[in-house]
Amino acid sequence: MKKIILYSILSGLMLTATSCDQEYLNPSAASETQVTTDLNGLITLCNGLQFRYTSTRAGVLYTAITASGLTTRELTVLNAGNTDEDQLRIGGANVTPSNGVLRNLWSQNQLVKANADLILKSVGSVAGDAGTKSGITVYASIFRALALGTQAQFWQQLPVETADNAKFVTREEALKEAVRTLESAATTLAATPVSTTFTGRIVPGIDLANTLQALIARFSIMTGDNAKALAAANKVDLTKKSSFNFDDAVQNPLFFNTFGNRNVTEPLNATLGLPEALRPIATDKRLAFYLSNPAGVPVGGVNLGRASFFTANNAGIPVYLPGEMLLIRAEASARLNDLAAATTALNAVLTKTTDAWGIGAALPEYAGANTADAILTEIYRQRSIELYLSGLRLEDSRRFNRLAPVAGNTASQIERNRTFYPYPLVERDNNGANTPADPAI
Repeated sequence: MKKIILYSILSGLMLTATSCDQEYLNPSAASETQVTTDLNGLITLCNGLQFRYTSTRAGVLYTAITASGLTTRELTVLNAGNTDEDQLRIGGANVTPSNGVLRNLWSQNQLVKANADLILKSVGSVAGDAGTKSGITVYASIFRALALGTQAQFWQQLPVETADNAKFVTREEALKEAVRTLESAATTLAATPVSTTFTGRIVPGIDLANTLQALIARFSIMTGDNAKALAAANKVDLTKKSSFNFDDAVQNPLFFNTFGNRNVTEPLNATLGLPEALRPIATDKRLAFYLSNPAGVPVGGVNLGRASFFTANNAGIPVYLPGEMLLIRAEASARLNDLAAATTALNAVLTKTTDAWGIGAALPEYAGANTADAILTEIYRQRSIELYLSGLRLEDSRRFNRLAPVAGNTASQIERNRTFYPYPLVERDNNGANTPADPAI
């Protein structure tokens, strides 16, 4: 993309922008020089990262969860007037490069990464205490990695540098870059604990140390680095929460736009959109956690929505879940052919009655075949239930080789209606020489 950087003011809103040849400044906002030459300005920019990533219908959380949910049958569209969402529900060639959800998903991730790059470039030259600079570095690194890792789940290639007419790299390279960013931040944090100055001024909710390891695990499993994913997942303290926090001024975007306003999307059905062979067991406690009416309703009936993280404007959304870490342990172990360890981690999810977020299945232990293929299929099933509406199912569907819209697969068999998305026009118009051809599906 062309180089675009947005700056934040004290509210966390980013109100100014620069492009390759012009700068548009809000009169009440600080200039780049003002916000990048002292610690207060950099902390303000850090708060702006979270605002841009998490808030509003244009933000990454709404667009990633909605796009993945519609593509993999977690969600359906209630009002066909929401044209962009409906394109994603139908899938295939109906998803066009002008789709607004995808435009925002692409652009907001790129803007978060660009601002994180600015912070990381600036923090070393700013005067101040080491603990505050450590906090700034770690926080910006987390959002840089989130931006890269999230975008890589939806597109085959993407830019990782902030520059005019940036070159594209493969999604695998982008994911590895995200992991390198997180590993560097973990080294910084281990060497220099974060100061109370930083923690007192940053939006609360994110557990820095555990989030670094959780995201290393998440993105490593996506690249097939199972050993690294397993090691990182084992370092995460599953009793601790890490969340994106909201209030009545900066609202939970899924509650505000979806579950608190029954007009855009809602769960497709009471079996979480899964095919018959993978549907949840009726006694699974997670159904009541995620759905307001787990017994099911006819089309057009009572809203199935609840999702427990999207129940109020001030409801926090997890950065990761304990169950995700357990299932990464299970998956990595199975792919490393340690089936005993894989089964142990899988059973920890099946049998838990609650966790730090109140999620429990309360089911019997795994009793299927003791083969890697059978265990991996059950792991995918449990990821689909445990991590419902986390935005991860499209990535999971590809990684576990679930059925896609290709010849020979009937509509009832298809578990995703696209495999990757077309590149948004905003990128092709600004960086046409480097933007790859769109995938067929």
